Amino acid sequence: MKIRLLMLGKTRRPEMRAVLEDYVKRISHQTPIEVTEVRDAAGALKKMDAVRAATVVFLDAAGKHFSSEAFAKWLAEQRDRGTRELIFLCGDADGFPDALLQRPHQKISFSLMTFSHELARVMLAEQLYRGFAILSGSPYPK
Repeated sequence: MKIRLLMLGKTRRPEMRAVLEDYVKRISHQTPIEVTEVRDAAGALKKMDAVRAATVVFLDAAGKHFSSEAFAKWLAEQRDRGTRELIFLCGDADGFPDALLQRPHQKISFSLMTFSHELARVMLAEQLYRGFAILSGSPYPK
């Protein structure tokens, strides 16, 4: 199963980019992963249309809440049911444009609190890494 982090806008803060890249490198040992930054909704739609069979997951405050263990279980279920690609869509500072919200998708949330889009990206990468670590029995999540 391939993971794609599709991000509206750029991660501009170098320290956030460095942490994001570190987690992406760690995840790549478990599963293929790609980070794509697009300028706007049109760019995101174009990328999503290129892989119609993918499961699209929005990071949204109104989404489903998971514990880390439940998120790992969800990842395993996606993998085991043959999901070829998971696209995690991260909005920018303005959230998601209507053109994207009209597409079928799932939503997950890390908290009822609001985080900067750059921090949410790092949190997503860390939780993906933690999920795969839980599945592999790694001591990381302890």
